[in-house]
Amino acid sequence: MAIQDRIVITGVGLTSPNGDNLEQYRKNLLAGVSGVQDFETRYMGKLIAGVCHYDPLKYQKKKDVRRGTRAGSIAIYCSHEAIADSGIDFSSADKSRVGVFLGITEHGNVETENEVYNISLKGYDTAFWTHHHNPRTVANNPAGEVTLSMGISGPHYTVGAACAAGNAGLISGVQMLRLGEVDVALAGGVSEAIHTFGIFASFKAQGALATHEIAAKASRPYDLDRNGIVVSEGGCVYVLERYEDARKRGAKIYGEIAGYAMNSDASDFVLPLPQRQVECMRLALARAGITPAEVDIVNTHATATRLGDQQESQAVREVFNETPTTYINNTKSFIGHAMGAAAALELAGNLPAFQDLVVHPTINVDHLDPECAIPNLVMNEPRKIQKVDYILNNSAGMLGINAVVVVKRV
Repeated sequence: MAIQDRIVITGVGLTSPNGDNLEQYRKNLLAGVSGVQDFETRYMGKLIAGVCHYDPLKYQKKKDVRRGTRAGSIAIYCSHEAIADSGIDFSSADKSRVGVFLGITEHGNVETENEVYNISLKGYDTAFWTHHHNPRTVANNPAGEVTLSMGISGPHYTVGAACAAGNAGLISGVQMLRLGEVDVALAGGVSEAIHTFGIFASFKAQGALATHEIAAKASRPYDLDRNGIVVSEGGCVYVLERYEDARKRGAKIYGEIAGYAMNSDASDFVLPLPQRQVECMRLALARAGITPAEVDIVNTHATATRLGDQQESQAVREVFNETPTTYINNTKSFIGHAMGAAAALELAGNLPAFQDLVVHPTINVDHLDPECAIPNLVMNEPRKIQKVDYILNNSAGMLGINAVVVVKRV
């Protein structure tokens, strides 16, 4: 297949803290409804988190849920929903030509923590360690569980890309379609992060775990009083196809993947490097064949950490410094940080703007940090604009990984 093959999104399946399908999710984003709530977990006590409320039994039996993982269950739910949304007759599809490519931040922590806790109740007798541990903890588990659930015999893998994983999974699907390895790609990202106490403990040790007396206001990117990350779970899976295939079957098309890029900061374990983010955004724009001024919406990665928000703001200002019709928003203010699912969910929240021309806001910005002041940052109320032809979705993660996706109206 030629590298110039056009790849489009024809289905979206998701579960987020404030919606279990795209219509509900978008409605809540425009209405300012947060999905962040009070939460309690082992050893850590009372916390704040983004919790999903999808029905795992919609596509799984109870024994399958028990045997598998939360990330796998989320992936299964999102993948079935995406295929249903795409209108593909999956019962007659050649499943050897379908691939599953999911971004993850980490995998296996939840299952290992659970087993250590279980044997602690039995005097640490490893005879009580479950034989399901190995298939639950292998890194390809969430994507593999999807293939088992849906009878998919094409390639599957997960992409470990920290908090840039949702974009990385999407990029992998695009690449596999262009290589001719598959005809349909299920691509995106998933996270079960809230079910491991370790992620909360680690962010707390860093002084980067959000607190607030009102859970819904805890995730506050760009606000001067922000105090850290709200950990969330979730998932978003896209059906990707070649444009010609989608057109032939009369599919609805959400948008075309016009450009993408990934790079590495090569500078620090945790702190981002603005210049590398600038380079990544510019490379994605160059591959899309457009200038910054042609981008209508930029969804930022901002996690509500002090330096992270400031560094990304610096990068966004540098790329979009002379673009008066580019509007900026952030989705984590509604759902917290969904880790491996973050970028995929954040893109999904903006895709309907191609049709309704509305930029969803960044909520919880009561006092804007001057270091995070970006021109056309949409705060607290939705903004109707004149056109939406291009959306740029920015993401970044620990160990200095950056991933950017540009989507075009079709």
